[in-house]
Amino acid sequence: MSESDAGRHADDVAIVTGSTRGIGAGVAKRLAAEGAAVVVNGRSEAEGEAVVESIRDDGGEAVFIEADMRDPAAIAALIEEAAERYGRVDVLVNNAGVQTETTATEATIEDWEFVVETDFRSFWLCAKHAVEVMPEGGTIVNMSSNHAFLTMPGLFPYNAVKAGINGMTRALALELGPLGIRVNTINPGWIEIERTREELSADDRERVESMHPLGRIGTPDDVAATVSFLTSDEASFITGASLLVDGGRSAVMQDHSFLEYSDSR
Repeated sequence: MSESDAGRHADDVAIVTGSTRGIGAGVAKRLAAEGAAVVVNGRSEAEGEAVVESIRDDGGEAVFIEADMRDPAAIAALIEEAAERYGRVDVLVNNAGVQTETTATEATIEDWEFVVETDFRSFWLCAKHAVEVMPEGGTIVNMSSNHAFLTMPGLFPYNAVKAGINGMTRALALELGPLGIRVNTINPGWIEIERTREELSADDRERVESMHPLGRIGTPDDVAATVSFLTSDEASFITGASLLVDGGRSAVMQDHSFLEYSDSR
């Protein structure tokens, strides 16, 4: 973060769902470092309070509010409590997400509900309630995935939902634009979070990194910087957009042809 970004979100109030770890925690810390009062959210109080403590140790303002994104009443209570505490909500980052490693034929109704209610319905409900306490100039960012554009087997309904998020963003942008509220999507690719480090061996990581034109996978900071920009006045004419943040991964038509090209250089 540059010195010029330090006050980018001064006086803003931001809610980041699913921010007890991973990308969400990175976004929460970035917005707080830039001056926002941040509501950290998740289901684990211990992990949430740890993020809050980290923000406060760095001189920022944050509070943890527990809420299960599958519970509509808990979502309404989250927004209400944030507004009661800070008076309004300027920035909403819909980040909470889960996935199942199932195909369309293997997935059960329980798998469908688990993913759709967490990754999709909660985005709509959070936005629906946040708009009631969001002033003109407010912004919403929906966290999707590069799987919204190109995907692979065994990730249904996660990949279907991620594509749906892009459509939801466009619909919200049209309806909320006249209120002076912008809505955009960020579509991350491979990001180094806890799960990635656990799942990738050293050889697998090298292979995955080689699939990216930039030669690396992303970090939560890469995504957080994009959130910071899209929710700032610098992006005041951007709404309804879906922005890939994947190190060029989605630009690769065929991995083997790219790898042959990369190895020859």
